Amino acid sequence: MNKLAAWFEERLGLSAIVRFGTHKEVPRSRHTVWSYTGSAILVFFAVQVATGILLAFYYRPTLEAANASVERIMTEITLGWVVRSVHSWSATFMIITVFVHLVSIALTKAYRKPRELTWMTGVFLLAVTLFFGFTGYLLPWDEVSLAATKVGTDLPKGIPVVGPWATRLLRGGDDVTGDTLSRFFILHVSVLPLVLLALLAVHVYLIQKLGMSVPLKAELRGEKVPSYPFWPDFVIREGSVWLVLLGVLVTAAVLFAPSLGPPADLMAPAPPGIRPEWYFLFLFQTLKLFPATVLTVPGETIALVHIALGALALFLLPFIDNRPERGKGKVVTAAFVAFLAYAVAMSVWSLLS
Repeated sequence: MNKLAAWFEERLGLSAIVRFGTHKEVPRSRHTVWSYTGSAILVFFAVQVATGILLAFYYRPTLEAANASVERIMTEITLGWVVRSVHSWSATFMIITVFVHLVSIALTKAYRKPRELTWMTGVFLLAVTLFFGFTGYLLPWDEVSLAATKVGTDLPKGIPVVGPWATRLLRGGDDVTGDTLSRFFILHVSVLPLVLLALLAVHVYLIQKLGMSVPLKAELRGEKVPSYPFWPDFVIREGSVWLVLLGVLVTAAVLFAPSLGPPADLMAPAPPGIRPEWYFLFLFQTLKLFPATVLTVPGETIALVHIALGALALFLLPFIDNRPERGKGKVVTAAFVAFLAYAVAMSVWSLLS
């Protein structure tokens, strides 16, 4: 065994990784709890990959067979309904955790110099995660998913110049058809995982290179913040959190398994009360607030421009709030909290309307 270990060590240099983990320190403060959300995202993504591979063995991304293959997974394949439910719930939990992680970074101002690129790659990861949810929503190919995808892919039309082209690119034509289904399937199982893995690699590298942020007040006062050794102390704590999250995930998947609607009919009218997934509700409700036209400009175009500017401000937040210790930092925090309140209010309004 010693010779085998030496053989691998000579070729892989694993002891360097162990030494790095032993010497790496994790700041210990009242904000440390938010550090667990980063690894929780990786856990849910790993669950997504594992369950997605199992589902792909039986799923058929064709107009005629998509809905029937999902029904077969749920009714005929041993524990297929559990795998599908875990996949669905882990997607929801992953998106929630990404939101919580991003909000915690913004409120603690952990994006400050020199961690601007860490924040920016995190925003990209949020966008890719949301697109994961959007593409996966269509794959069961039932009435609700078809109608919601028609609404979602119709939104880019309001973007000047490139809007109609972007809609046709997403749909594979002028309308949602079997080509859209196959295109979304390829994006969901091939393109987006590769993009997400590449972004994760850069994001994790930046975290390891720059280290975790300490509380802003401690940094300004020049105080030394106590810390945990990453290995084994912090890893054991993270492992405990992972076990709890996996327990909650499996419990939710077993007790609240997602249903499957009737097969989609391209010629049928959209069922009443169609809404996007919960993480797009505030955008959906925002678009409804704008009138049809404003000074001859389509209201939808104005709404999309505002949404794009908001997304750009979020992406450039470290540069907007480049002096978080000054008065402007408090204004930025207040604006961010106001945006969160607005998003929650719009989502609740959409659900109740």
